[in-house]
Amino acid sequence: MRVMVLVKATKNSEAGTPPVEKDFAAMGEFNEELVKAGILLAADGLHPSSRGKRVRFSGGKKTVIDGPFAETKELVAGFWIWQVKSLEEALEWGRRCPDPMPGEESEIEIRPILEWEDFGKGFTPELQARAERRRAEVARNKQS
Repeated sequence: MRVMVLVKATKNSEAGTPPVEKDFAAMGEFNEELVKAGILLAADGLHPSSRGKRVRFSGGKKTVIDGPFAETKELVAGFWIWQVKSLEEALEWGRRCPDPMPGEESEIEIRPILEWEDFGKGFTPELQARAERRRAEVARNKQS
């Protein structure tokens, strides 16, 4: 199963304050453990929401909203995508994670990624085949 691990934003991450060297090193060591275990599929940090945009969809209209966004607790500062055997395994790795935002109360959220079978009958074999072709094209694009 794949899971997305969301690193919640804090006041410091929203201010653009980078971690200090020892915190980068600790997280780097953790990421190396994930790679050696064959779990890490992707990982990245995100710029503060002041550099972001949102597109709101309402009643057939689309509205662009410029960052920054007020509610820090609703924001994401970074993420991992892990391939694990179970949610329990992901939680074990989450417990091993160094504090992602030292000096502030911080949180990571672990959520399973939907797989084809999770979508039910509306996601027909034809639609699945189209989605698989897109995935293959994305993989080819990453290699070039």
